[in-house]
Amino acid sequence: MEVLYSRCAGLDVHKDTVVACVRVASEGKVSREMRTFDTTTAGLLALSSWLAESGCTHVAMEATGVYWKPVWHILAADGFALILANAAHVKNVPGRKTDIADAAWLADLLAHGLIRASFVPEPALQEIRTLLRTRKQLGREKTAHVQRLQKTLEDANIKLDSVITNVIGVSGRAMIEALIAGESDPAALARLAHRRLKASPGKLSEALRGRVTPHHRFLLRLHLQQVDAVDTAIAQIDQEVEANLAPFRAAAQNLTAIPGVGALASRIIVSEIGIDMSRFPTAGHLLSWAGLCPRNDESAGKRRSTRLRKGAPWLKTTLVQCAWAAIRKTGSYLQAQFRRLRARRGTKKAICAVAASMLTAAYHMLKDGTEYQDLGASHFDQRSKQSQARRLIKRLQDLGIAVDIKPSHEPPVLVSC
Repeated sequence: MEVLYSRCAGLDVHKDTVVACVRVASEGKVSREMRTFDTTTAGLLALSSWLAESGCTHVAMEATGVYWKPVWHILAADGFALILANAAHVKNVPGRKTDIADAAWLADLLAHGLIRASFVPEPALQEIRTLLRTRKQLGREKTAHVQRLQKTLEDANIKLDSVITNVIGVSGRAMIEALIAGESDPAALARLAHRRLKASPGKLSEALRGRVTPHHRFLLRLHLQQVDAVDTAIAQIDQEVEANLAPFRAAAQNLTAIPGVGALASRIIVSEIGIDMSRFPTAGHLLSWAGLCPRNDESAGKRRSTRLRKGAPWLKTTLVQCAWAAIRKTGSYLQAQFRRLRARRGTKKAICAVAASMLTAAYHMLKDGTEYQDLGASHFDQRSKQSQARRLIKRLQDLGIAVDIKPSHEPPVLVSC
Protein backbone atom coordinates (compact mmCIF):
# COMPACT_ATOMS: atom_id res chain seq x y z
CA MET A 1 0.00 0.00 0.00
CA GLU A 2 1.29 3.45 -0.92
CA VAL A 3 2.78 5.52 1.89
CA LEU A 4 1.51 9.11 1.78
CA TYR A 5 3.37 10.49 4.78
CA SER A 6 6.86 9.15 5.41
CA ARG A 7 7.22 10.92 8.76
CA CYS A 8 4.08 11.03 10.88
CA ALA A 9 2.90 10.33 14.40
CA GLY A 10 -0.07 8.82 16.19
CA LEU A 11 -1.16 10.00 19.64
CA ASP A 12 -3.18 8.02 22.17
CA VAL A 13 -4.54 10.79 24.39
CA HIS A 14 -5.71 10.29 27.97
CA LYS A 15 -6.54 12.61 30.84
CA ASP A 16 -3.08 12.60 32.45
CA THR A 17 -0.82 11.15 29.76
CA VAL A 18 -0.41 11.00 25.99
CA VAL A 19 1.40 8.12 24.30
CA ALA A 20 3.11 9.14 21.06
CA CYS A 21 4.40 6.92 18.27
CA VAL A 22 6.63 8.45 15.58
CA ARG A 23 6.65 6.42 12.37
CA VAL A 24 9.47 6.94 9.86
CA ALA A 25 9.47 5.17 6.49
CA SER A 26 12.78 5.25 4.60
CA GLU A 27 14.12 3.04 1.78
CA GLY A 28 11.40 0.46 2.24
CA LYS A 29 11.97 0.14 5.98
CA VAL A 30 9.73 1.39 8.77
CA SER A 31 10.99 2.42 12.20
CA ARG A 32 8.89 3.43 15.17
CA GLU A 33 9.74 5.23 18.38
CA MET A 34 7.43 5.45 21.40
CA ARG A 35 7.37 8.00 24.19
CA THR A 36 4.92 8.97 26.92
CA PHE A 37 4.33 12.57 27.97
CA ASP A 38 2.28 14.27 30.66
CA THR A 39 -0.70 16.33 29.53
CA THR A 40 0.47 19.36 31.49
CA THR A 41 1.50 22.36 29.44
CA ALA A 42 5.18 21.56 29.98
CA GLY A 43 4.63 17.95 28.92
CA LEU A 44 2.76 18.94 25.77
CA LEU A 45 5.45 21.47 24.83
CA ALA A 46 8.02 18.68 25.23
CA LEU A 47 5.87 16.49 22.98
CA SER A 48 5.76 19.20 20.33
CA SER A 49 9.54 19.67 20.47
CA TRP A 50 10.14 15.93 20.14
CA LEU A 51 7.81 15.66 17.13
CA ALA A 52 9.57 18.59 15.47
CA GLU A 53 13.01 17.05 16.10
CA SER A 54 11.77 13.78 14.57
CA GLY A 55 10.71 15.63 11.42
CA CYS A 56 7.02 14.77 11.72
CA THR A 57 4.72 16.65 9.39
CA HIS A 58 1.35 15.02 10.16
CA VAL A 59 -0.09 13.99 13.53
CA ALA A 60 -3.27 11.99 14.19
CA MET A 61 -5.21 11.61 17.43
CA GLU A 62 -8.59 10.30 18.53
CA ALA A 63 -11.43 12.54 19.70
CA THR A 64 -11.47 11.43 23.34
CA GLY A 65 -13.85 13.65 25.30
CA VAL A 66 -12.27 17.07 25.83
CA TYR A 67 -8.78 15.70 26.50
CA TRP A 68 -7.67 16.07 22.87
CA LYS A 69 -8.29 19.82 22.80
CA PRO A 70 -5.21 21.02 24.78
CA VAL A 71 -3.01 18.73 22.69
CA TRP A 72 -4.58 20.07 19.50
CA HIS A 73 -4.14 23.72 20.50
CA ILE A 74 -0.43 23.39 21.31
CA LEU A 75 0.47 21.30 18.26
CA ALA A 76 -1.59 23.51 15.93
CA ALA A 77 0.30 26.57 17.15
CA ASP A 78 3.58 24.84 16.18
CA GLY A 79 2.48 24.26 12.58
CA PHE A 80 1.77 20.53 12.47
CA ALA A 81 -0.88 19.18 10.08
CA LEU A 82 -3.37 17.67 12.54
CA ILE A 83 -6.01 15.04 11.90
CA LEU A 84 -8.74 14.29 14.44
CA ALA A 85 -10.12 10.78 14.06
CA ASN A 86 -13.45 9.38 15.15
CA ALA A 87 -12.62 6.59 17.59
CA ALA A 88 -15.31 4.36 16.06
CA HIS A 89 -13.61 4.58 12.65
CA VAL A 90 -10.11 3.56 13.75
CA LYS A 91 -10.74 0.60 16.02
CA ASN A 92 -7.90 -1.92 16.11
CA VAL A 93 -8.13 -5.71 15.96
CA PRO A 94 -9.72 -7.03 19.19
CA GLY A 95 -7.29 -8.50 21.69
CA ARG A 96 -4.47 -6.06 20.96
CA LYS A 97 -5.57 -3.16 23.13
CA THR A 98 -2.72 -1.21 24.74
CA ASP A 99 -1.83 2.46 24.68
CA ILE A 100 1.33 1.79 22.71
CA ALA A 101 -0.51 -0.39 20.20
CA ASP A 102 -3.20 2.27 19.78
CA ALA A 103 -0.62 4.98 19.05
CA ALA A 104 1.22 2.73 16.58
CA TRP A 105 -2.05 1.80 14.85
CA LEU A 106 -2.98 5.46 14.42
CA ALA A 107 0.46 6.19 12.98
CA ASP A 108 0.15 3.32 10.48
CA LEU A 109 -3.32 4.40 9.37
CA LEU A 110 -2.18 8.00 9.00
CA ALA A 111 0.88 7.05 6.96
CA HIS A 112 -1.33 5.35 4.36
CA GLY A 113 -4.04 8.03 4.38
CA LEU A 114 -6.67 5.75 5.89
CA ILE A 115 -7.97 8.16 8.54
CA ARG A 116 -11.04 10.23 7.74
CA ALA A 117 -10.51 13.56 9.45
CA SER A 118 -13.24 14.97 11.69
CA PHE A 119 -14.40 18.54 11.24
CA VAL A 120 -12.61 20.89 13.64
CA PRO A 121 -13.64 24.55 13.16
CA GLU A 122 -11.37 27.53 13.43
CA PRO A 123 -10.64 28.89 16.97
CA ALA A 124 -13.04 31.86 16.71
CA LEU A 125 -15.87 29.57 15.65
CA GLN A 126 -14.98 27.05 18.37
CA GLU A 127 -15.46 29.75 20.99
CA ILE A 128 -18.91 30.70 19.69
CA ARG A 129 -19.84 27.02 19.41
CA THR A 130 -18.83 26.41 23.04
CA LEU A 131 -20.82 29.44 24.22
CA LEU A 132 -23.97 28.42 22.36
CA ARG A 133 -23.72 24.80 23.52
CA THR A 134 -23.37 26.04 27.09
CA ARG A 135 -26.41 28.24 26.52
CA LYS A 136 -28.42 25.22 25.43
CA GLN A 137 -27.34 23.28 28.52
CA LEU A 138 -28.34 26.20 30.72
CA GLY A 139 -31.72 26.28 29.00
CA ARG A 140 -32.21 22.63 29.91
CA GLU A 141 -31.23 23.38 33.51
CA LYS A 142 -33.79 26.19 33.60
CA THR A 143 -36.47 23.83 32.35
CA ALA A 144 -35.54 21.34 35.07
CA HIS A 145 -35.86 24.02 37.77
CA VAL A 146 -39.25 25.13 36.39
CA GLN A 147 -40.43 21.52 36.50
CA ARG A 148 -39.27 21.22 40.13
CA LEU A 149 -41.11 24.45 40.89
CA GLN A 150 -44.28 23.01 39.34
CA LYS A 151 -43.80 19.85 41.39
CA THR A 152 -43.65 21.92 44.56
CA LEU A 153 -46.86 23.76 43.60
CA GLU A 154 -48.59 20.43 42.96
CA ASP A 155 -47.46 19.19 46.37
CA ALA A 156 -49.18 22.25 47.86
CA ASN A 157 -52.27 21.51 45.66
CA ILE A 158 -51.77 24.72 43.66
CA LYS A 159 -52.92 23.92 40.10
CA LEU A 160 -51.33 26.95 38.50
CA ASP A 161 -49.93 25.14 35.46
CA SER A 162 -53.44 23.89 34.62
CA VAL A 163 -54.69 27.42 33.91
CA ILE A 164 -51.46 29.23 32.89
CA THR A 165 -49.20 28.09 30.07
CA ASN A 166 -46.05 29.68 31.48
CA VAL A 167 -45.90 29.50 35.28
CA ILE A 168 -42.87 31.82 35.40
CA GLY A 169 -44.39 34.39 33.04
CA VAL A 170 -45.63 37.79 34.17
CA SER A 171 -48.81 36.51 35.85
CA GLY A 172 -47.40 33.24 37.15
CA ARG A 173 -44.32 34.86 38.64
CA ALA A 174 -46.36 37.53 40.40
CA MET A 175 -48.56 34.87 41.99
CA ILE A 176 -45.62 32.68 43.02
CA GLU A 177 -43.80 35.61 44.58
CA ALA A 178 -46.98 36.48 46.49
CA LEU A 179 -47.21 32.86 47.71
CA ILE A 180 -43.59 33.05 48.86
CA ALA A 181 -44.34 36.33 50.68
CA GLY A 182 -47.12 34.59 52.64
CA GLU A 183 -50.27 35.50 50.70
CA SER A 184 -52.81 32.66 50.89
CA ASP A 185 -56.10 34.28 49.78
CA PRO A 186 -57.00 32.76 46.35
CA ALA A 187 -58.97 35.82 45.28
CA ALA A 188 -56.10 38.17 46.12
CA LEU A 189 -53.68 35.95 44.23
CA ALA A 190 -56.02 35.81 41.21
CA ARG A 191 -56.13 39.59 41.04
CA LEU A 192 -52.37 39.61 40.29
CA ALA A 193 -53.02 38.10 36.87
CA HIS A 194 -52.29 40.21 33.79
CA ARG A 195 -55.37 41.62 32.11
CA ARG A 196 -54.66 39.67 28.91
CA LEU A 197 -54.63 36.30 30.68
CA LYS A 198 -57.32 34.06 29.19
CA ALA A 199 -58.20 32.20 32.40
CA SER A 200 -61.17 33.66 34.24
CA PRO A 201 -60.81 34.96 37.82
CA GLY A 202 -63.02 32.10 39.01
CA LYS A 203 -60.78 29.41 37.52
CA LEU A 204 -57.70 31.16 38.83
CA SER A 205 -59.14 31.32 42.35
CA GLU A 206 -59.93 27.61 42.32
CA ALA A 207 -56.50 26.73 40.96
CA LEU A 208 -54.80 28.87 43.64
CA ARG A 209 -56.71 27.35 46.55
CA GLY A 210 -54.27 25.03 48.28
CA ARG A 211 -52.24 24.35 51.39
CA VAL A 212 -48.91 26.19 51.22
CA THR A 213 -46.58 25.51 54.13
CA PRO A 214 -43.31 27.25 55.08
CA HIS A 215 -41.51 24.26 53.56
CA HIS A 216 -43.22 24.90 50.21
CA ARG A 217 -42.35 28.60 50.36
CA PHE A 218 -38.71 27.79 50.98
CA LEU A 219 -38.55 25.46 47.96
CA LEU A 220 -40.41 27.90 45.73
CA ARG A 221 -37.99 30.68 46.67
CA LEU A 222 -35.02 28.38 46.06
CA HIS A 223 -36.14 27.26 42.60
CA LEU A 224 -37.11 30.78 41.55
CA GLN A 225 -33.64 32.01 42.53
CA GLN A 226 -32.08 29.23 40.44
CA VAL A 227 -34.22 30.21 37.45
CA ASP A 228 -33.12 33.85 37.82
CA ALA A 229 -29.47 32.82 38.09
CA VAL A 230 -29.73 30.76 34.89
CA ASP A 231 -31.46 33.67 33.10
CA THR A 232 -28.61 35.97 34.13
CA ALA A 233 -26.02 33.49 32.83
CA ILE A 234 -27.86 33.12 29.51
CA ALA A 235 -27.99 36.90 29.12
CA GLN A 236 -24.22 37.09 29.69
CA ILE A 237 -23.62 34.38 27.08
CA ASP A 238 -25.79 36.26 24.57
CA GLN A 239 -23.70 39.41 25.14
CA GLU A 240 -20.45 37.48 24.67
CA VAL A 241 -21.69 35.85 21.46
CA GLU A 242 -22.87 39.20 20.13
CA ALA A 243 -19.45 40.72 20.81
CA ASN A 244 -17.61 37.97 18.89
CA LEU A 245 -20.04 37.37 16.03
CA ALA A 246 -18.66 39.96 13.62
CA PRO A 247 -16.93 37.54 11.16
CA PHE A 248 -20.04 35.38 10.93
CA ARG A 249 -22.84 37.93 11.39
CA ALA A 250 -23.69 38.32 7.68
CA ALA A 251 -23.93 34.55 7.15
CA ALA A 252 -26.09 34.09 10.25
CA GLN A 253 -28.36 36.95 9.23
CA ASN A 254 -28.77 35.45 5.76
CA LEU A 255 -29.94 32.12 7.21
CA THR A 256 -32.83 33.79 9.05
CA ALA A 257 -34.64 34.00 5.69
CA ILE A 258 -35.31 30.25 5.96
CA PRO A 259 -38.76 29.68 7.52
CA GLY A 260 -38.47 28.57 11.14
CA VAL A 261 -34.89 29.80 11.58
CA GLY A 262 -34.60 32.69 14.02
CA ALA A 263 -31.60 34.72 15.10
CA LEU A 264 -30.49 32.24 17.77
CA ALA A 265 -30.99 29.18 15.56
CA SER A 266 -29.03 30.76 12.71
CA ARG A 267 -26.10 31.39 15.03
CA ILE A 268 -26.20 27.80 16.25
CA ILE A 269 -26.20 26.49 12.68
CA VAL A 270 -23.23 28.69 11.72
CA SER A 271 -21.32 27.72 14.87
CA GLU A 272 -21.81 24.01 14.16
CA ILE A 273 -21.05 23.86 10.41
CA GLY A 274 -19.06 27.06 9.87
CA ILE A 275 -19.30 29.28 6.81
CA ASP A 276 -16.71 27.52 4.61
CA MET A 277 -18.64 24.80 2.80
CA SER A 278 -15.61 23.60 0.83
CA ARG A 279 -14.99 21.00 3.55
CA PHE A 280 -18.25 19.32 2.47
CA PRO A 281 -18.06 18.34 -1.24
CA THR A 282 -21.85 18.20 -1.60
CA ALA A 283 -24.95 18.92 0.45
CA GLY A 284 -25.31 15.16 0.89
CA HIS A 285 -21.98 15.02 2.71
CA LEU A 286 -23.19 17.70 5.11
CA LEU A 287 -26.47 15.84 5.71
CA SER A 288 -24.53 12.66 6.41
CA TRP A 289 -22.22 14.46 8.85
CA ALA A 290 -25.21 16.02 10.63
CA GLY A 291 -26.98 12.65 10.86
CA LEU A 292 -30.04 13.69 8.87
CA CYS A 293 -29.94 10.88 6.32
CA PRO A 294 -30.74 7.15 6.64
CA ARG A 295 -27.87 4.91 7.60
CA ASN A 296 -26.53 2.20 5.29
CA ASP A 297 -27.15 -1.17 6.93
CA GLU A 298 -27.46 -3.85 4.26
CA SER A 299 -26.68 -7.55 4.29
CA ALA A 300 -27.49 -10.23 1.70
CA GLY A 301 -29.27 -7.62 -0.40
CA LYS A 302 -31.65 -6.65 2.40
CA ARG A 303 -31.87 -3.28 4.14
CA ARG A 304 -31.86 -4.04 7.85
CA SER A 305 -32.28 -0.52 9.20
CA THR A 306 -33.03 2.95 7.86
CA ARG A 307 -32.80 4.81 11.15
CA LEU A 308 -30.98 8.12 11.19
CA ARG A 309 -27.32 8.14 12.03
CA LYS A 310 -26.19 9.72 15.30
CA GLY A 311 -24.40 12.57 13.56
CA ALA A 312 -24.07 15.95 15.25
CA PRO A 313 -26.60 16.00 18.12
CA TRP A 314 -26.34 19.74 18.83
CA LEU A 315 -27.09 20.63 15.23
CA LYS A 316 -29.70 17.96 14.64
CA THR A 317 -31.87 18.91 17.63
CA THR A 318 -31.79 22.58 16.63
CA LEU A 319 -32.79 21.82 13.04
CA VAL A 320 -35.68 19.60 14.15
CA GLN A 321 -36.97 22.38 16.41
CA CYS A 322 -36.71 24.81 13.50
CA ALA A 323 -38.55 22.34 11.27
CA TRP A 324 -41.52 22.24 13.66
CA ALA A 325 -41.70 26.03 13.42
CA ALA A 326 -41.23 26.05 9.63
CA ILE A 327 -44.19 23.78 8.87
CA ARG A 328 -46.52 26.33 10.45
CA LYS A 329 -45.90 28.84 7.67
CA THR A 330 -48.93 28.65 5.39
CA GLY A 331 -48.29 28.21 1.68
CA SER A 332 -44.61 27.35 2.06
CA TYR A 333 -42.63 24.58 0.37
CA LEU A 334 -41.60 23.11 3.73
CA GLN A 335 -45.19 22.84 4.91
CA ALA A 336 -46.20 21.14 1.65
CA GLN A 337 -43.26 18.75 1.94
CA PHE A 338 -44.19 17.83 5.51
CA ARG A 339 -47.83 17.15 4.66
CA ARG A 340 -46.89 15.15 1.59
CA LEU A 341 -44.46 12.92 3.47
CA ARG A 342 -46.49 12.59 6.65
CA ALA A 343 -49.26 10.78 4.77
CA ARG A 344 -46.83 8.12 3.54
CA ARG A 345 -43.99 7.95 6.05
CA GLY A 346 -45.35 9.27 9.33
CA THR A 347 -44.75 12.41 11.37
CA LYS A 348 -41.24 11.68 12.65
CA LYS A 349 -39.72 10.88 9.27
CA ALA A 350 -41.53 13.79 7.67
CA ILE A 351 -40.19 16.32 10.18
CA CYS A 352 -36.65 14.95 9.80
CA ALA A 353 -36.98 15.31 6.02
CA VAL A 354 -38.00 18.95 6.48
CA ALA A 355 -34.96 19.49 8.73
CA ALA A 356 -32.76 17.94 6.03
CA SER A 357 -34.25 20.28 3.41
CA MET A 358 -33.54 23.27 5.65
CA LEU A 359 -29.91 22.20 6.10
CA THR A 360 -29.59 21.67 2.33
CA ALA A 361 -30.84 25.21 1.74
CA ALA A 362 -28.38 26.54 4.35
CA TYR A 363 -25.53 24.70 2.60
CA HIS A 364 -26.20 26.34 -0.76
CA MET A 365 -26.79 29.75 0.83
CA LEU A 366 -23.44 29.61 2.64
CA LYS A 367 -21.57 28.11 -0.31
CA ASP A 368 -22.90 30.31 -3.09
CA GLY A 369 -23.94 33.39 -1.11
CA THR A 370 -27.47 33.13 -2.50
CA GLU A 371 -30.70 34.13 -0.77
CA TYR A 372 -33.47 31.76 0.22
CA GLN A 373 -36.16 31.30 -2.41
CA ASP A 374 -39.32 29.50 -1.31
CA LEU A 375 -40.57 27.13 -4.02
CA GLY A 376 -44.13 27.45 -2.78
CA ALA A 377 -46.76 24.94 -1.76
CA SER A 378 -47.62 24.07 -5.37
CA HIS A 379 -44.08 22.94 -6.23
CA PHE A 380 -44.79 19.23 -5.96
CA ASP A 381 -47.98 19.49 -8.03
CA GLN A 382 -46.25 21.42 -10.79
CA ARG A 383 -43.26 19.09 -10.80
CA SER A 384 -45.39 16.06 -11.63
CA LYS A 385 -48.63 17.16 -13.23
CA GLN A 386 -49.45 13.74 -14.64
CA SER A 387 -49.10 12.03 -11.27
CA GLN A 388 -51.20 14.74 -9.67
CA ALA A 389 -53.89 14.34 -12.37
CA ARG A 390 -54.00 10.56 -11.89
CA ARG A 391 -54.29 10.97 -8.14
CA LEU A 392 -57.17 13.43 -8.44
CA ILE A 393 -58.96 11.28 -11.03
CA LYS A 394 -58.72 8.28 -8.74
CA ARG A 395 -60.17 10.24 -5.85
CA LEU A 396 -63.11 11.34 -7.98
CA GLN A 397 -63.66 7.80 -9.25
CA ASP A 398 -63.65 6.52 -5.69
CA LEU A 399 -66.50 8.94 -5.03
CA GLY A 400 -68.44 7.46 -7.97
CA ILE A 401 -67.89 10.41 -10.32
CA ALA A 402 -67.22 9.83 -14.02
CA VAL A 403 -64.37 11.98 -15.30
CA ASP A 404 -63.75 13.13 -18.87
CA ILE A 405 -60.25 14.57 -19.41
CA LYS A 406 -59.83 17.26 -22.08
CA PRO A 407 -56.72 19.24 -23.11
CA SER A 408 -56.35 22.58 -21.35
CA HIS A 409 -56.77 24.65 -24.55
CA GLU A 410 -60.33 23.44 -24.93
CA PRO A 411 -63.18 24.92 -22.87
CA PRO A 412 -63.89 23.08 -19.62
CA VAL A 413 -66.47 20.28 -19.71
CA LEU A 414 -69.03 20.01 -16.96
CA VAL A 415 -69.27 16.52 -15.55
CA SER A 416 -72.49 15.27 -14.01
CA CYS A 417 -72.81 12.42 -11.62
